[in-house]
Amino acid sequence: MKQFTKVALVVAALGLAACSNTTGGFGGGAGSGSGGLNGDVNDPTSVAYFNTTIGDRVLFEVDQSTLTEEGKATLAGQAVWLMNNGEYTAIIEGHADEQGTREYNLALGERRANAAYQFLVSQGVASNRLQTVSFGKERPLEICSEESCYRQNRRAVTVVAAGAGV
Repeated sequence: MKQFTKVALVVAALGLAACSNTTGGFGGGAGSGSGGLNGDVNDPTSVAYFNTTIGDRVLFEVDQSTLTEEGKATLAGQAVWLMNNGEYTAIIEGHADEQGTREYNLALGERRANAAYQFLVSQGVASNRLQTVSFGKERPLEICSEESCYRQNRRAVTVVAAGAGV
């Protein structure tokens, strides 16, 4: 019985060791919070720093693609970060709340992503480092039929990644 217990402990230890991998391999990508590819939130050149300190998203009013003053301030910070960290490219995702048709929200998400894109380019970010995509209402952050949820889903998110091409 002692031999079985030793084997079980070794197997359990190996299993736990495999779960604690923080080298940025599979499962350590963007949004995982594990350090990994995101880097350290205290490292001003890391994706984690960009997402948490600079801010990766701007919010919009109902049926609008016009940037708010708060949105412009966030994007100005993103532009500075992107120009200081030339090894990164970005995809700007446009999103909408669940109100309206799929087609309407895809077009609205595209206008929102383009508004953020145009602002970043106007601040000096090279256009060949940026790309846009619209998800319309297909990828909500919050799911409920209340304004508090809708507000979080009306957004443009700048997703940064290391690499020369988007």
